[in-house]
Amino acid sequence: MPRFDLPPHELARYRPDIREPEDFDAFWQSTLAGSRQVGGEILVSPVDSPMTAIDVFDVTFPGFAGDPVKAWLWAPRGATGPLPTIIEYNGYGGGRGLPHERLAWAASGYAHLFMDTRGQGSAWGSGGATADPHGTGASAPGFMTRGIDDPEGYYYRRLFTDAVRLVDAARTLGIVDAHRVAVTGVSQGGGVAIAAAALAEDVAAVMPDVPFLCHFERAVGLTDHDPYAEIVRYLRVHRGSEEQVFDTLSYFDGATFAARIYAPALFSVGLHDLTCPPSTVYAAYNHLASETREIDVYPFNEHEGGQAYRWPAQAAFAAAHL
Repeated sequence: MPRFDLPPHELARYRPDIREPEDFDAFWQSTLAGSRQVGGEILVSPVDSPMTAIDVFDVTFPGFAGDPVKAWLWAPRGATGPLPTIIEYNGYGGGRGLPHERLAWAASGYAHLFMDTRGQGSAWGSGGATADPHGTGASAPGFMTRGIDDPEGYYYRRLFTDAVRLVDAARTLGIVDAHRVAVTGVSQGGGVAIAAAALAEDVAAVMPDVPFLCHFERAVGLTDHDPYAEIVRYLRVHRGSEEQVFDTLSYFDGATFAARIYAPALFSVGLHDLTCPPSTVYAAYNHLASETREIDVYPFNEHEGGQAYRWPAQAAFAAAHL
């Protein structure tokens, strides 16, 4: 696939105006306050495992509206903390998987939490364990249009709230250093990490890779790849609803969240990426309020980005800022 987006020198300075609701901050303050007020129990249970150098725990924490959400917690065997902590969010359609799948952070001395994605976990990988008990109106298959006619009922309101509530929950655990928490993720996970870094207080670093959920209006008009294409298919049927759809999406745009992130940030982008077009990633990156920010560019990669090459770069960034 040849490059299809802006040339690299234009991408580097691409900072478009983004549709931002006047009540954006009030919307999220109210959303988070409502879920925090509901409360809920945090459960942490050790998992039997053949691993001898890493402890793994099954975590249940209260997410949006107090709904129980699952996560894995890994830590070096016998560690009592407080440890620098990485909170990771997953890509579109994936679940938290199995407890032996992600060990690099714990093997490097960190506590590592990996959040299940409500209602997902059945498209690839090893499955998930968290339901989404909230219904929606008409939608195209997938998650992008569930509740898209109203920001209050939109799917990502629940998922972003889960992400912030996991940061809240992590900071109550003795093994976690509440002042050294970073958030990360790939694709959808990167978009969720951007939202969590903006909405949770005093996150120490954010590391989104090839992030999804940024600059919706450009993405929907630029790529025919899913998941953005789910919105296109919805609009083909619901003619004339564009204004309402993009109004809803404006409450969930990574570029708007990025303008509220002051923590050190490490992004990545693939210049051949048709799933999350490069200009949409740069739209978020160039809106960051962070004084310390870096973006790793993979000129010939699509949505796979750096893959295994990313972790050493993230590990160095985490060591510098946690």
